Amino acid sequence: MTDPIPSSPRDRLIRLFEAGVARADPHAATTAHLPDAAPDAILALGKAAIPMARAALDRFAGTPTLVVTNPENAADLPGAEAILGAHPVPDAASARAGAALLDRAAALGAGRRALVLISGGGSALAIAPVAGVTPEEKAEVSRLLLGAGLDIEAMNAVRRALSRLKGGGLARAAAPARLDALILSDVIGDDPQAIASGPTVAPTTGHAEARAVLRAAGLWDRVAASVRAALDRPDPAPPPDAGWTLIGSNALSLAAMGRAAPDAAVDPDPLVGDVADAAARIAAAARRGPGTTLWGGETTVVLRGRGRGGRNQELALRVALALKGWGRRWTFLSGGTDGRDGPTEAAGAVVDDGTLARMRAAGIDPVARLADNDANPALAASGDLLVTGGTGTNVADLQALVVH
Repeated sequence: MTDPIPSSPRDRLIRLFEAGVARADPHAATTAHLPDAAPDAILALGKAAIPMARAALDRFAGTPTLVVTNPENAADLPGAEAILGAHPVPDAASARAGAALLDRAAALGAGRRALVLISGGGSALAIAPVAGVTPEEKAEVSRLLLGAGLDIEAMNAVRRALSRLKGGGLARAAAPARLDALILSDVIGDDPQAIASGPTVAPTTGHAEARAVLRAAGLWDRVAASVRAALDRPDPAPPPDAGWTLIGSNALSLAAMGRAAPDAAVDPDPLVGDVADAAARIAAAARRGPGTTLWGGETTVVLRGRGRGGRNQELALRVALALKGWGRRWTFLSGGTDGRDGPTEAAGAVVDDGTLARMRAAGIDPVARLADNDANPALAASGDLLVTGGTGTNVADLQALVVH
């Protein structure tokens, strides 16, 4: 998709974002990688579970199928049982989903094979806490991890250690049956043990690493005593081997954006780490002069306030503040490819050199809102929210900047 004569910089950036999302289309990606032989069961987990399962059922109609996804991406899928978990903080439905996945895997039996379709969001959508830890206690750990600004690898090290499902737990439950996974990656670097916390993949971290993460983040004494007791136990036995294939990722979607804008510079270094550092990096790129620059990645936010927002909205607001008074025309987009940025209705935001003036005209102090992690209402007031609805996929975040 090329657009040499866009109607406006804002429209162009939105079209580039859409090109990246389209490359991660889960139905097309799954169809291209389906096995030749029909599986005995289909287990789909994640924000892209519905379209991935639909692709599998288009080929293997009648196969027993369980789908676990989020309510925003729910859709009718004849022939499948669906459970709608919660994201980003798991709930009772997430616990039911985790138990159902383990039950389906355990019921397969020797000589059987299941096709497992994995996409981002699975860590929260399905949970199965280890013995002695309640779903509520596990959910509180997730809330604490999210609020500490930890990267996904650190969070997943803790999630895996507290789960009977993650860290190869699904493969362990299915043994001696075989699992083969198709994975749509929402994790930068595409480590299979980090995507949905690796339900079919043996972990490279254990209880010691999980304890270290919680202690380093100052959370060890804030989690429940049952959580500390579970992490003080020995690691479980390694799970059996399971096959997996990567079918979509942030890097592939970023490359698709680059093909849609041949004149753009594609930054090969993922945009990760603290959102304030990422904003400074984008502002520095803007000051290099006219042109379009593209990024992919996933930043983190330390929650210090009580407002509404998400990492993409906060990044966009921070970029607007970093370029305040610069004197050049510019437009910047940051969006989550799943269509939902944090617990809001927006995928992210598209800001420009007029954003701060529009906020202030609406009576909004952008600096105060940022201090309260309250980017969403500020960006709503300036008319800069990027609202796409659920996309049915998730390959982390995409960013695009144009300096006019």
